[in-house]
Amino acid sequence: MSEPRIEQAQPSLLKQALTVPNILSLLRLAGVPVFLWLLLGPREDGWALALLVFSALTDWLDGKLARWLGQESRLGQLLDPAADRLYILATLAAFLVRGIMPWWLVVPLVLRELIVGVCILVLRRNGFAPPEVTYIGKAATFVLMYAFPFLLLTQDGGLVATIARPIAYAFTTWGWLLYLWSGALYVIQTVRAVQGVRSGGPAVRPGTHL
Repeated sequence: MSEPRIEQAQPSLLKQALTVPNILSLLRLAGVPVFLWLLLGPREDGWALALLVFSALTDWLDGKLARWLGQESRLGQLLDPAADRLYILATLAAFLVRGIMPWWLVVPLVLRELIVGVCILVLRRNGFAPPEVTYIGKAATFVLMYAFPFLLLTQDGGLVATIARPIAYAFTTWGWLLYLWSGALYVIQTVRAVQGVRSGGPAVRPGTHL
């Protein structure tokens, strides 16, 4: 059952930002323009790959550290998915420009991000916090973040590309399907939550783990 959000006292944004997990998230965010430049400017795929691996590792590590150190915060809950989405959008844009991924794979993923953004605005307007990341959404992001490095490895040719190609295609297919599925679930949860509020009845909490 869902209720409109209740604001709780939080430390200042500066104090939240200076925790170890949030510093890692901020470093990931700062790496997005560098990553995009490496792919589209000098086309240093090796360095771009290293940065993407660093992003994936810190994505896993910041959540673990937040729980271990008791440093979970509202800022961290916003920074983590924001960094994931920016890396995904930056990678999709670069891969589209370079012809690594076709437009018919890229466009649905970008539309998914736009639709989820609209859902967040609708939820805010009705007094809800942004939806939490679902298990399916996290799995989709995880799989896509593994697909991207393997797709980069397919560009060099040789034995490495031959080995990486089937792995890249498998991760891309599953990540693409899961990402769209998780987007559909966010839309369904948003509709149910808003309908529940407007009807005065129980609502499904946006972001319920499915």
